[in-house]
Amino acid sequence: MNAKNIKKVTLGNQLTLEEFVAVARFNAVVEFSDDYLQRVDRSHRLVEKWIKEGRVMYGLNTGFGSLSTELISQEKTAQLQRNILLSHATSVGEPLNEEAVRATMLMVLQNLGQGYSGVRIETLEMYRQFLNLRLTPFSPGEGSVGYLSPEAHMALVLIGEGKAYINEELLPSSDALSKVGLEPIVLSAKEGLALISGTTTSTGIGALALYDMLKAAKAADIIGAMTLEVLRGTTRAFDDRLMSVRPHDEQKNTAANVRKILNDSMIAKESLDHRLQDALSLRAIPQLHGAAKKTLKDALKTFEIEINACSDNPILWPDSENAGAISGSNCDSSYIGIELDSSCIAATAIGKMSERRNNRLINGNLSGYPSFLMKNAGLNSGLMIPQYTQAGLLNEMKILSYPATVDTIPTCADQEDYVSMGYNAAKKALEVVKKLEYVLAIELLSIYYAHHFIESDISPGSATKAVLTHIAQNVPQVEEDTYLYPHIETLREMIRFNEIIDCVEDLTGKLY
Repeated sequence: MNAKNIKKVTLGNQLTLEEFVAVARFNAVVEFSDDYLQRVDRSHRLVEKWIKEGRVMYGLNTGFGSLSTELISQEKTAQLQRNILLSHATSVGEPLNEEAVRATMLMVLQNLGQGYSGVRIETLEMYRQFLNLRLTPFSPGEGSVGYLSPEAHMALVLIGEGKAYINEELLPSSDALSKVGLEPIVLSAKEGLALISGTTTSTGIGALALYDMLKAAKAADIIGAMTLEVLRGTTRAFDDRLMSVRPHDEQKNTAANVRKILNDSMIAKESLDHRLQDALSLRAIPQLHGAAKKTLKDALKTFEIEINACSDNPILWPDSENAGAISGSNCDSSYIGIELDSSCIAATAIGKMSERRNNRLINGNLSGYPSFLMKNAGLNSGLMIPQYTQAGLLNEMKILSYPATVDTIPTCADQEDYVSMGYNAAKKALEVVKKLEYVLAIELLSIYYAHHFIESDISPGSATKAVLTHIAQNVPQVEEDTYLYPHIETLREMIRFNEIIDCVEDLTGKLY
């Protein structure tokens, strides 16, 4: 199911990426299942019991990080939890946008709702209300190594500190809470630490980026097929026999997508023997798109584990024989960070092939159409400069494809002498996929222009016609230079919000 069509999500069972995005981006209502409530309550009662027994447990009655040897009295537990939020809210710069903050709060609910963190349901209920009432904590987005600081800014709102948005108005948190009928709470043992520990920002922000990358990769199959068609490329390179001798599933499925899209295309049928061999940007679509999609699908497997996992530290193990607080490093974001670094490379690879296909569309020596897809070139520049835009975007994508996770800078007086840097992998993944959508939009614009030079007696496939008809509702065909920026933005929105995929799948059935 498409994320935008999901209206309610119940936490407590396995959450899919589509359900996750439904809440973070499309404001689906969040509910807790009975199982969720019971897990959280059971874990919190353990905390109360162990504190009364005088157990020494990291983060519950000790300091944090290299200060973990400092014992904290039971009377100062609440102050300890408040202090950790105030001292850790040090990320700086521009605030994270609404969907990134919502994604993080949802991940906090998922992380702590597994029943291994000892928090109260009243505390998690506050975040659930924030999501449902559209209260968005203010959280600067620069300066995290994978956890702590952005989460601390968000959690401050729970205790009446920091700031929050209501209807895009930034208010002191006490005022924002009052506007939606909520009051600040006092945190109990471990809650301050639990709210900021874990892979919550890295996973939440990264999940949004991965969702968009998966959609963009499928849109790239459609756009690549449409370019192959309008450039009179041969579909022989997509023959299933060819795919069968190199049996990567994603390569085989990408070729099947192209064949399905062009199945009833007169242009494709008449072009079967037009050339013996096409350029690699056309004939290698299954190989490159397939490799990229395998990387993205591998990332999806990792994300759907992480979204449904407990990445807190310490975890509270409830088994009666082996019960206790176990300190480790589930809060490490390497799984997420490495997958996102790889996904950035995959998305950039799709983009570099799109730009090369677009170059073939606008280069009159290669396409057989007027230069830059404009009849009166010279007086008019046509679609010359959008390819420059692609070049600039791709340069940035290549820079952003340098992996964040190969770096480490020790923190916490060398208690954290290795750092995963998954947060920055997530942030740059958002930037990479946005740029990919623009690169694909520019190729799609060239396809749209090129089709106006096709002879009327030879017909494109019905899938292509559906996409072109949809585009024509918002993008005019012109005979001279025009202001192209709004058209590029329109096409990017069509890619981002699944309109191109929907146009085609309504006719072909679900693509791989």
